[in-house]
Amino acid sequence: MNNSNSNIVFNPLISGIQKVVLYETKTLMYLVGSNNRETRFRVLIIDRTLEPEDGSRLHIIEDPNEYNALGIRRFLSTLGSPKVTSAYGVLGFVRFLEGYYLLLVTKRKCCAHLGMHLIYTIKDTVMVKVNEPTAPHSYEERYKRMFQNIDLRSNFYFSYSYDLTRTLQYNSSAPRYVGPGVNIEIEEPIPDWDKLTNNVQQANGRVDYAFRSCSRKRFVWNAFLLEPMKDIVHKDWLLEVTHGYVSQSCVSVFGRRINVCLIARRSTRFAGTRFLKRGANFRGDVANEVETEQIVSNDHDMCSFTQMRGSVPSHWSQDISKMVPKPPIQLDITDPFAQTSARHFERLLFHYGSPLIMLNLVKKREKRQHESILSKELVNSIRYLNQFLPPPHRMKYIHFDMARKSRGGDNVMEMLAEIAESVLQQTGMFLKARGLPLTFQTGIVRTNCVDCLDRTNTAQFAIGKCALGHQLERLGFLKSAKLEFDSECVTMLENLYEEHGDTLALQYGGSQLVHRIKTYRKTAAWASQGNDIMQTLSRYYSNTFNDTEKQHSINLFLGYYMPSKGHNAENQPIWEQQTDYYMHNVYQPSSLTEETRPITDWVRSKIRKCLPHSCSDLNKIVNNLIEVVSKDFEMIDGYSNYYQSFKWTDFGEHISYELASRSIPTCRSPFQRQIQEGKARKNPSLTGQSSTSSTNSNESSSSEGDDSSTDEDLSASLMLKEQQQKKSQHVTIKPRTLEQLLPPMNEVYGCKVSNPSKDSMSIYKRYAQMGKLSTLTTTAAAALMGASANSNAQLSRLRPTVNAGAIINLKPLSDYGTDSYLSVKPPVVSEKSLRIYADYCVIPRNFNAVPKFDEFNELHRYILML
Repeated sequence: MNNSNSNIVFNPLISGIQKVVLYETKTLMYLVGSNNRETRFRVLIIDRTLEPEDGSRLHIIEDPNEYNALGIRRFLSTLGSPKVTSAYGVLGFVRFLEGYYLLLVTKRKCCAHLGMHLIYTIKDTVMVKVNEPTAPHSYEERYKRMFQNIDLRSNFYFSYSYDLTRTLQYNSSAPRYVGPGVNIEIEEPIPDWDKLTNNVQQANGRVDYAFRSCSRKRFVWNAFLLEPMKDIVHKDWLLEVTHGYVSQSCVSVFGRRINVCLIARRSTRFAGTRFLKRGANFRGDVANEVETEQIVSNDHDMCSFTQMRGSVPSHWSQDISKMVPKPPIQLDITDPFAQTSARHFERLLFHYGSPLIMLNLVKKREKRQHESILSKELVNSIRYLNQFLPPPHRMKYIHFDMARKSRGGDNVMEMLAEIAESVLQQTGMFLKARGLPLTFQTGIVRTNCVDCLDRTNTAQFAIGKCALGHQLERLGFLKSAKLEFDSECVTMLENLYEEHGDTLALQYGGSQLVHRIKTYRKTAAWASQGNDIMQTLSRYYSNTFNDTEKQHSINLFLGYYMPSKGHNAENQPIWEQQTDYYMHNVYQPSSLTEETRPITDWVRSKIRKCLPHSCSDLNKIVNNLIEVVSKDFEMIDGYSNYYQSFKWTDFGEHISYELASRSIPTCRSPFQRQIQEGKARKNPSLTGQSSTSSTNSNESSSSEGDDSSTDEDLSASLMLKEQQQKKSQHVTIKPRTLEQLLPPMNEVYGCKVSNPSKDSMSIYKRYAQMGKLSTLTTTAAAALMGASANSNAQLSRLRPTVNAGAIINLKPLSDYGTDSYLSVKPPVVSEKSLRIYADYCVIPRNFNAVPKFDEFNELHRYILML
């Protein structure tokens, strides 16, 4: 996009602090951080004494020196015998009313990898008290328990070398601005990298740069915890963590593995539970916003597609004071000029480009207005804002009443597949592969229903399935982008999106998905109806009794509410406040440019100039940019960071081996159907077609609608079975051969296997006969010569050619004797060789000066003696 010069390579800096050890004394805390090899160390010193006048300050001092292994041992020997805690990173510091707490990651697990970049999930943390107040506050323990309600052991992810808050397309772009506080509308960017050749010694010389990424704070869940140490310590100490879902699966294509990774980033802005966070705030941050990226990789070739989900960007809510399954939807604030929607859509244009495709899944026709209120509000906003956009970059709106289509007996997945194909043709996808042109995704599809959970997840799976077909086609694994529902590859992707939906539903709604992908494919078993009812009850219970406490914990964890002492209205405890509206809708005066800008000019000129491309990708900002002189620079050595050859590990600990063990090796393609076409289908869950049984849960339990088949579907299935039975009586099913499963050899390798000629066969027979003769001993040959006349025909043919002189004795070129890897017998050196070596050792040598003539003469005689 902004760098097509293959001779300029940008490498992300690998964090120099991947292991942390905490040493505690009564007055001080020492954090010793080291790199992965444990060869370089840095030290943080934290003062534990708490003074009354500066109790809200954290005293951190970083030792400017960098220690080696010997130096850090000498430093630690001066501490005596402190308390020790080992960890893998620092999550940050938090303060409630009395003193600070330190959060450390004590257990981690590698869950995915992108190229040489490893992604970890947090498995356990520890919360260490930094200060010890003399008189603790009565609310301190309650705030601490509320903070710990955010379970950091589930669905929190980080990486030491890859920026998880950004897409693969952004991370692969070339930097244009350096510095975290850069204003891209005022400052000048770095010159075009394609024209920058003054630092290259040769015409095609390669130049390597190392950069430290500038993360997207919207997806950093511990940004508030890192504030006390952000401007004090080295950047490697700041371990940024995302929340959502990360998982990876592997598909084996005749031994060649394809990795499919799904990354979901949950936004920290306007974050909360299902009913307590609806719509958007005044800054355009919507509830339930999740960016989902699907990455297909094979070695160094990668292809990614990004989509997102989020609530309808307007001011609406649902009253949950009455215990009813479907609280009424109401618009809280009228926004005739769609200013809230404009801020939200402008941010999407900035980060993803155009076109913006809105896939709305809520109901459109209802006897009593409920969901249709949101549809009208969204349509009016898009229609109004599109007036002020250039026609090629206007937003696209697609309405698909998923519940109504499902009740009507339509094939929902086929209809979603058509929408997905249209979306893929408009947005494209990011592709970075050897030998193929670099392509980019311009625009994004934004999916929403009321809750952004069940229906949204199914629609995102349909789009992801279509995207996977195109990704595999572009990487060269498929000739056609179409994938069958009952193939192993699609089953793997469906499992990923099911886990993806369950994880997000538990985070937002308090239960797993109620209506799954199989529900809309009408392939779920009757037994799943009871499970759907239980999930509905679990979600209803969580929304009624637990959501308020969860919302308090989220506001406290993200720093929207900061406890303070006092009993006035401003210092009221969080559990006594009636609403958190003002926490998420803080009034901030607009800048001068925004105040003078008219409402109709809702897209900044900088963004409009970059369309249809992403303004964020074209103007990438990095914290640091360093030219790398030596290729052995440890901070960019992704190979050693990935394989970790400097320590002993087993295969079970490596993510590549774990992914390979999950994929079932088969002799057939994972893109083909798993059931033969000639046999009747027994399991409807593998077909993607409508079954004859109703599989949905009660309509009153949720807003998804009834999934039942019609009589036409039943009669069509019966006719299909009758036709298959008639065909099976007359047509014999032939077994599949190897030629049918695999492509011909001439097509793959350019050669064809054929029978050898007569000359080649005669040469091979002579060669085989030589082998037999070379293995015969004299005794065996004599026995063969003296064989009786009743011997077989082969022996009689060999008798004329075998005699005592015809035996071939093959002598090996080297004889290693009995040497093995356990023991090696040293060679015997002759006296002549020893004498020559002794004469060579006494020759005077001075490598820093020109040899004399007599030394040349000695060397000449030595060479002649060899």
